[in-house]
Amino acid sequence: MRRVVRVLKTFARRDDAGGLVLIASALVALIWANSPAGAAYAAMLHLGGTLSVGGWRPGVDAHFLVDDGLMALFFLLVGLEIRREITEGQLASWRRAAAPIAAALGGMAVPAAIYLAFNWHDPATLRGWAIPIATDIAFSLTVLRLLGPRVPAGLRVFLTALAIIDDLGAILIIALFYTDGLNLLALGLGAAVIAAMALLAYVRRRRVAQPATPYLLGLALLWLCLVQSGVHATLAGVAVAMVIPMRGVNSPGHRLEHALAPWVGFLVLPLFGLFNAGLRFGDVSAAMLFDPLVAGIALGLLVGKQVGVFGATWLAQRLHLAHLPAGLNPKLVYGASLLCGIGFTMSLFIGNLAFNDATRETELKLAVLGASLLSALVGAVVLAWATRSYSASPARR
Repeated sequence: MRRVVRVLKTFARRDDAGGLVLIASALVALIWANSPAGAAYAAMLHLGGTLSVGGWRPGVDAHFLVDDGLMALFFLLVGLEIRREITEGQLASWRRAAAPIAAALGGMAVPAAIYLAFNWHDPATLRGWAIPIATDIAFSLTVLRLLGPRVPAGLRVFLTALAIIDDLGAILIIALFYTDGLNLLALGLGAAVIAAMALLAYVRRRRVAQPATPYLLGLALLWLCLVQSGVHATLAGVAVAMVIPMRGVNSPGHRLEHALAPWVGFLVLPLFGLFNAGLRFGDVSAAMLFDPLVAGIALGLLVGKQVGVFGATWLAQRLHLAHLPAGLNPKLVYGASLLCGIGFTMSLFIGNLAFNDATRETELKLAVLGASLLSALVGAVVLAWATRSYSASPARR
């Protein structure tokens, strides 16, 4: 048993451990959903369907608790990462931020345009235009790390900053375009909770060490308000991340980010993958491959991401608006742009907000999983070739 524990601890310390667990959970979901025990998988998704949240939200099931509950912790972690990068990281200065910002904007605009080109005539599917805009940071960085130490550090920094900006764009889009039927009373109560946390942060701003517990309690209260407000409840995590103190390595924000990372990486995201990647192959038909929804998502991720990211980066360089980190070349940037087509977590999340019927759910999973897998494979091949030529270059020797 001690040996097993030692192996697990060693694995958990790997940089790519969270991504590998997420990939494993998605594979488990696919195998389980298509096995003789597939009915048990479907039953698990709707376990506890008679529950309610504080008497406000009846019919809550396990799928809701994962997608709308636990994912608030994921969004809290993303919000903290965005704050850290803006204040002291890759996005702290325009010189370092320009290239990933340009890449992220292109990587959001082109996939959305491709999706709209396929679905502009159908109001029912038009709502899913934001599905292919996001990059799954855990998956993409895992593929990058599996290529080993020959990948230049600048490429990891570039891809991380790009994916974080992508996440910020996705968060803003969820808040602006996937909010329905506002309950002003619940929204007002939520605003009061945020104001109280901001006041607490201001009053305690001079304290070197503050407990993070009040902000977690505030997150729970805000989440309950947003569940009833019409604004997606997971945005409670982002709102809390924006007010929690982040100055200094011992600040509540930094400590909470460090404490949350393993829980999100080894529990929240794997559960999300398990609950959302269960595509039943028996429900897939050949006609779906030519459906505008599937084509828009798949081509948006597989083609739109690489064209948008690589094209915007090239254009920003030609216009002298941005400079790549030291050691990067067009081959490496193109390989990274292919990895940006891995849209798994956020694409499925936005898709679940956009559509709520079984047929669309199957098409969504088919397009996102298929395009993400192809992007990962092609991106890995291109980067393996690019890093081999990079490590063999005279400058490196």
